[in-house]
Amino acid sequence: MSQEKYIGMDVHQATISVAVMESSGKLIMECILETKAATILEFVAGLRGTLSVTFEEGTSAAWLHDLLKPHISHLVVCDPRKAALLKEGNKSDRIDARKLAEMLRTNQLKSVYHGEHGLRTLKELGRSYLTITQDVTRSMNRIKALYRSWAIPCSGNTVYAPRHRAEWLAKIEQPGVRIRAERLYQQLDSLQPLRLQARCELLRESHKHAAVRLLREIPSIGPIRSALLVALLQTPHRFRTKRQLWAYSGFAVETHDSGEYHSVRGKLQRNRERITVRGLNDNHNKDLKNLFKSAAISASTRPGPLQDFYVALVAKGIRPTMARLTLARKIAAITLTMWKKGVSFDPKQLHRQAA
Repeated sequence: MSQEKYIGMDVHQATISVAVMESSGKLIMECILETKAATILEFVAGLRGTLSVTFEEGTSAAWLHDLLKPHISHLVVCDPRKAALLKEGNKSDRIDARKLAEMLRTNQLKSVYHGEHGLRTLKELGRSYLTITQDVTRSMNRIKALYRSWAIPCSGNTVYAPRHRAEWLAKIEQPGVRIRAERLYQQLDSLQPLRLQARCELLRESHKHAAVRLLREIPSIGPIRSALLVALLQTPHRFRTKRQLWAYSGFAVETHDSGEYHSVRGKLQRNRERITVRGLNDNHNKDLKNLFKSAAISASTRPGPLQDFYVALVAKGIRPTMARLTLARKIAAITLTMWKKGVSFDPKQLHRQAA
């Protein structure tokens, strides 16, 4: 019977520190590999037995995952934020590789999803579109910040329009500041065509995926949002229930409590005046949260079943911000149900529990 081996890899741009452990916990090998495909595959081919490998999520994680997956039995790309042991004690590449191998052996790692190969192109195009959109937004914010820093009111979108640009630049009296504003406008002008091109490429690729067409049936989920949903989530079967999707999207409610009991005459009693801090979880996919939030804001202002759901919540006395949060959670739950079951959008889903 072949023995199982647990391999921890501390991956860097030029080298990879490797530690190999047996199932008993005995360290049997340590080495440093060059970060090249041929070298890594040669190392793996030289090992005997059932191989389990782990490394941290990072810049090279997707490439290394696709490289190793066909050649080993078990692969875990771990979340470094949830591996507390890596932060304790002495730290070096060699020590980190040992710790990763030990945590893999004892099943202490939280994996990061690296999934559907058929969606890799859509995923990368979605990432490209989101990155360029963020750059455009950043440039626009810098332009307005410059005008505001010189007490020039600049509400609205006319400050960005090319036909009004000379009028806005004339309001800046300082020559150096005016030149700076011109450079920011040039940056914005160069990014906007790139964003349009990235949008077209994303939409063209999204037409190949049936899930994108299905999710477009949800009100406020248009062609871009549906394409980004599939690119970001890849498959609905990652999430067993809607609550797991809420946590991944940043909509899970967390409570922090302390001092639940106190002593009264030698007996423990529950403290009736407990201070419980409630809030949404911080560890989430920010792009996905922004997508569902923007969809909820859009749906709350457009006539339709989603707006009716939002208005009913406000009529019950729920604050508009909390009503939009509830609507965003509902959109996420409907998305998961439709995608898992392959069914069309039904307004009745708004009034029942979604899986």
